[in-house]
Formats: sequence, structure tokens, C-alpha cells
Amino acid sequence: ASCILLCAFLIISFFLPPPQPAPETTEIDIDGGIDQDIFDINEGLHTCFLSWMQERNSIIGDNYRWPHVIPYVLEDSLEMNAKGLILKAFEQYRLKTCIDFKPWEGEKNYISVFKGSGCWSSVGNRQMGLQQLSIGANCDRIGTIQHEFLHALGFWHEQSRSDRDDYVTIVWDRIQSGKEHNFNKYDDKTSDFLNVPYDYNSVMHYSKTAFRNGTESTILTNIPDFMDVIGQRMDFSEYDLQKLNRLYNCTSSLSFMDTCSFELENICGMIQSSDDNSDWQHLSQVPAGPNTDHSNMGECKDSGYFMHFNTSAGGEGSRAVLESRVLYPKRGFQCLQFYLYNSGNENDRLNVWVREYTSANPNGTLRFIEEIKGSPETYWQLHHVSLNITSKFRVVFEGVRGSGLSNGGLSIDDINLSETQCPHHIWHIRNFTHLLNTSPAGINGKIYSPPFYSSKGYAFQVSLYVNGTTDNPFNLGIYLSLISGANDDHLEWPCPWQQGTMVLLDQHPDIRQRMSNQRSVTTDPLRFSESSSDFIWDRPDKVGSEATFPNGTKYMRGPGVGTSAFLTHERLRSRNFIKEDSVYILLTLEGITTTTTGSTTHPGDLEVPTFCPDNPCENDGVCVMVDKAPVCRCPAGDNWWYMGEKCERKGSTRENTVIAVSSTIAVFVVMLIVTITTAVCLKKKYRKGRESKETLTLEE
Repeated sequence: ASCILLCAFLIISFFLPPPQPAPETTEIDIDGGIDQDIFDINEGLHTCFLSWMQERNSIIGDNYRWPHVIPYVLEDSLEMNAKGLILKAFEQYRLKTCIDFKPWEGEKNYISVFKGSGCWSSVGNRQMGLQQLSIGANCDRIGTIQHEFLHALGFWHEQSRSDRDDYVTIVWDRIQSGKEHNFNKYDDKTSDFLNVPYDYNSVMHYSKTAFRNGTESTILTNIPDFMDVIGQRMDFSEYDLQKLNRLYNCTSSLSFMDTCSFELENICGMIQSSDDNSDWQHLSQVPAGPNTDHSNMGECKDSGYFMHFNTSAGGEGSRAVLESRVLYPKRGFQCLQFYLYNSGNENDRLNVWVREYTSANPNGTLRFIEEIKGSPETYWQLHHVSLNITSKFRVVFEGVRGSGLSNGGLSIDDINLSETQCPHHIWHIRNFTHLLNTSPAGINGKIYSPPFYSSKGYAFQVSLYVNGTTDNPFNLGIYLSLISGANDDHLEWPCPWQQGTMVLLDQHPDIRQRMSNQRSVTTDPLRFSESSSDFIWDRPDKVGSEATFPNGTKYMRGPGVGTSAFLTHERLRSRNFIKEDSVYILLTLEGITTTTTGSTTHPGDLEVPTFCPDNPCENDGVCVMVDKAPVCRCPAGDNWWYMGEKCERKGSTRENTVIAVSSTIAVFVVMLIVTITTAVCLKKKYRKGRESKETLTLEE
């Protein structure tokens, strides 16, 4: 009977629906879930103040230019999140222009950045000593900060150009009373648009709803297709950069080093090594894949090339070496970014080296940086490699044929090298169009990243509302949460001043022309939850709710902090955010500290983050130091994960399901056999007892 009950329990439990998920973690919108533009934030400013600003910003000329290195002070009144974002904005100026920023050291004129009422700046260098620039509440977006510093560098709003009426129509009767001056137009003597075409995509352009007194648009684009384009606050547009570089006579940018999409036959000055036994080939497709390059994805006829190392020929250990042109570093840290397509064998590998030239070694010395290998896939994959080079050098790509059968090989495309910090982690989301078409708005349409670890050891996770929240549909919503991790007992809680940055990558081949969208949140250790007396950034096992990884492991997820207005679907489709039906979200969680002099430092601004000296982890595992020993944190996806001491074994939900079903069936069969055997034994025992009873009766 016990066996029968156990079998019944196993059968019933197998067919029961899965347990209901734990209650959702609290989510906090840093902007109230509203995509506020600068004019919305500044709405409370007094009209007299705005008029005064307008009057004193009247003439732009050579006298109002700043030097190429601009002194600044970040005042104590600024929010910590804003301080970190200002430093990130400076990095974008360095990457795309010749404008640099340095902490003030007594120079006559400098910019004082403080938390005032709203987001505003004077136009140009006013030659007044301390010149204020306000980054107030809700101004802490990188596009907004770039916008205000462009004002300081000498630029009006785009719709203030003298030729604006050819491109937009201002509907005056829809503008709030007293706000009309925001739509002033400046003649050629006041505003010079530097022979650059009108730019609907400018970070300096108002949106269609600017200062409206009702629900109708105040700015109408004369080409209707641009109505939802104006007002972007993602990044500099191409024309923004053209104007800035012309105004300041920039011929190159500061931290950019090289880019190559291999469209030309000279392959960007790269050279094939004579020390190998094979070559990289300049191709547009390979039978085993890729079918197209990554730059154009086959959309442009007679273009679209990449470099390919064929591993289907030659023996194990065959090598092909491709070296960049000679490069000259300035900052001592670099980020190498490229796309890799593996159509060969899982044992094929790409080694990244640098050849460094010094006075002691004028012919160059090779230094190994990183090995990249993995299972063949049918798509391009993004990779980042951190470098720390101080002398002139070449980047060296070495393809090596591994053991086993190969029908294809290794391909590389869209290489970018800059003197910037690499993101710490990459969240690659595939089949994104399908997610957009099938995911409902709200909680049921939310997806989660794998777990990640910061360089300090904090575990975190990012969630993405693909089709928005129920209150804010047709937007991407994004939130960052701390989660329970292996280091929690050794970390400081509540988590102090770690800035998490989430970047939706614009996959343009040239890093200088990308307009990625990003938001940052900073862990304020004293910030309370609105619904309880708990600190928001306290230990996840104290303030979080239970969640489950795809492999069945349970963990605790703290409150999510972010925005439900991350990016509209219209803007999502306007750039190269979706490419090969994939999106990439670049993630970094790093500390912000304030020095004794009052200036703010950011690890990305001054130094290279510290990682394990040697990364033993395979399959893109992240190495963190736990009790002074390297430990691998293995990546996981929606239905797969890596495990093992070095992340060497791959598991999947499908395998777990097969194992679970097989185990259940096996247990059922075994218990059924036990039950039948027990029944047979009982029957035999009963028959023997009956026969014995009959014998006893005859004897009596």
C-alpha cells in the first residue's frame, strides 16, 4: 500500500503545474517613469531668470571659445550619480572630439558645475572667471549633460538657427504663455551654423512637445518622418560633432585610436605576418558561415567584407597572424572591441597579443593578452579586451586551428580601439524581434540578465521590460538590482556609492558615430525604501525577495532601481540597436569616491579596474577574488548556464527537463516492480498459509 501511494504521489506531482513564482521585487523609477526633457525639468524656473539668461547669451564669436582643455570644478552640491555621469560625458567628448577637461588649478576662467534649479548653462566662454553650469534634479542623463556642455562651448539650440523655418514650423498659439522666448531665432550675425545642414537628430534640438500648453505639438517638422526623431538625448549626432570639431578646429579626437570594418582592400593598414603558416583572407561570405559581414549585414551591394581564417584546411596547430598598424598610446589603458564569428571547431581559438616597441626592444616584444574560444555559433558575437599599454604597439590577432573536424573557421569584423575603459560585462539578447512581437507589457514581458559580479565583489542583475510596463507601454524599461552572492559576508552594507551603468549599444561599425542609449543609478547607502524602513541597497537576503535561476538555484533579488522610460520603440528602431536580430547591453558597476580636495574620481576616469591577475575561467566566465583566491563566476542565459570550477561544463533547461522526466519514469518503473513483487510475495504467502490451515484441520 505504501508503494502504491508513493507511486501515485510521483505521478500526480509530475503532472501538477509548477509552483507560483515569488512576489515581484520592488522597482523604483529614478525619473518617475517619465521621459522628461530639459524644458520639462526647467519648467519651475522663474521667467525673469530665464529672460536674464537669454539676454546675456546674445553674441557668439572667437572671444567666446574655451581653450581645448577646459578647467572645471564639481561642486559638493551635485548628486553622486550626476558626478559620475559628468565624468562619463567627458569621456565621450574625448572619444569624439579634441576637447578635454581637467580639474581647476587656479586658471582665470573655469566651469563650476553645481546642482541648481534645473539644467542650464550660459552659451560660450563668458570670460567671467567662475562660470556656472547647473545639473539639477533629474538632469543626470549623459545626453542632457552633453547638451549643457555644448551650450557652454558655444552652441545654441538647433531650432534657433536662422534657417530653421525651412525645416520646422513653430506653432506659437500652442506655447505656454511667457515661454515664447525659448523659440527665438537668431540671425547670421548671432548664430553661425558652420555650413552644416539642419539636424533633426541633434542632441541640441527641442522635442515636438516643448513648452506646450495642451496636448498638441509646438514644433512640427516640415518632413513628417522626423516628428518622433527631434529631441533625442542619447548622444551627440554626427552633425553635432561636425559643428563642434569645426568650431574648435579639431582634426582628430583624443582617445580614439583606430577603427576597421575591412571594407577596403588595404584592410586598414593591417599586415599578414611572415612567421605563420597560413593567412587571414579578405572575404564577403564563407559557405559554413558567416553569410554576411557584420558592418552591413548584406544590405549593401558589392560591399561587406571581413577577415577569415580557414580552419577546415591544414593540420592542428596551424596559425594565421594579422597585425594592426603601429599605434601610439597616450593614457596607458585601452579597450579593444570586435565581433567574432566561429564557424569552425570548439577547439579553434583566437589569441590576442600586443607587440610592444621600446628603446630596449626596437623590433618589438610580443605579450599575450587573452585567448578566446567556444562552441561554433551561427551568429557574430561581440568581444571586449582590456589593454594597458604605454609604449607604441601593434595589436596582433592570432588564429590557431585546434583538434577535431572543422567546416569553416574564425572571422573578425568591426574592430574598434580606443583609450577608454571596457565595460565589465555584456548581456547579449538574441531573437529580439520575436521578443518585441510576442512579449506582453508588464511583468510577464520582463526578462532577466545572467548574474554578474562587480570588481568589488557585489553580485547584481538587470531586468528589461521588452514592451514596457503596464503604465508605460511601448518603451524599454530597465532596472538594476543587487542579488545575493558569494561575497556578501565580506562586503560593506548597505552598498555605498557604486554606480551601475546600463548601455544599450548602437552597433554602428565606427565607435565615434555610435549613439548608444544609457542610464546610470548609484547606490546611496542612506536611501530608504518608500514602502518600508529598509535601506534600498542593503543585503539582498534582508530586503529582497526570492527568485530562481534557470538551473533551479534559488537566490535573493533586491529592489530594482531604474526607469520605465529607458527608450521608446521608435528610437529603438532608428539606429543600429538591433542587428542580426540581437541587442547588446553593456554593464558596469564601479565605485565613485570623493577626494579630500572636493573633486570626484571615477575608476573609469583615472585607473584600470583590478581583476584576477590571470583569468582561469573559460566560456566568458568572470574571475573575482574571494579570500585572496581566484573564483570563477560562470555566465548563464535564459535556458542555459556554465558550471564547474572553471565554467568548463554547459548545462541547459532542456537537459534538466530530460533528466527530471527520465528520473521520474525510472523511479515509477522501479516502484511499480517493487509493488508487483510485493503483491506476488503476499499472494504466495497467503496461499501457503491457507494450505497449512487445511492440513492442520485434517490432522485434527
